[in-house]
Amino acid sequence: RELLPPWLVIVAGLTGIVLLCVSTKDVPVAPPRTKYGIVLDAGPSRTILFVYQWTTTKANKTGVIRECSSCPVQGLRISNYSDSPQEVGKSLELCLNHAQEEIPAELHSQTPLYLGATASTGQLNLTNLTRADGLLAALTVALKSSPFDFQGAQILSSPDEEAFNWVAVNYVLENFFKYDWQGQLVPSGKGMAGVLSVGRTSAQLTFKVEEGNQAPKGGVRLQLYGKTHNVYTHHCPCHGTDQLRSSLLSVLIQ
Repeated sequence: RELLPPWLVIVAGLTGIVLLCVSTKDVPVAPPRTKYGIVLDAGPSRTILFVYQWTTTKANKTGVIRECSSCPVQGLRISNYSDSPQEVGKSLELCLNHAQEEIPAELHSQTPLYLGATASTGQLNLTNLTRADGLLAALTVALKSSPFDFQGAQILSSPDEEAFNWVAVNYVLENFFKYDWQGQLVPSGKGMAGVLSVGRTSAQLTFKVEEGNQAPKGGVRLQLYGKTHNVYTHHCPCHGTDQLRSSLLSVLIQ
């Protein structure tokens, strides 16, 4: 074999020395931004404040969230303040302060705040619309005065309420997506679960209707994790816990 020319060896050596002397710097990769959201769930027995957290990383254009903390609101349920709506804001103060401590101060103005009222407040809306409007107005004033980005207070319709239940259950069961062994988000491959919600006087069965099947009226159309879901609720009156308790009592008496 022929040896390399001496001048080529010298040039290669000098080039290596120069490269070793040149300072290098790692290019920083910005971590995903963390965001927060607050939901006040005004249910039939009490109100609970939930703080949620997520990053800017999304799975098929939909955020991946986790619950940070919750705070049960002390005092009466929302509908019980219909006679004195000016008091409803005071009942929320402790939990709103809790949210301020959980969320960094610089993100308060960017954190959406939403209240959804169900059941008893919805019944109030049917029996006394004036009181229901006054209660929502008082809630709006109280929540707008918080440092968060208030998005609205609303009495949920039954289809919307049950659709939220359906989303929550299937989210927890990882039916929309799952994490693989590398910690990456991948499609779940599982079907969607139906949800049976039992109340005092009735039960509701919420399910997804597949494309091409005959769909009943009054459904909710959802776009989640890259797919469209048509969700419907079938109401079963007189199949609630009150009826179950009466039937059980009748059996025990017999």
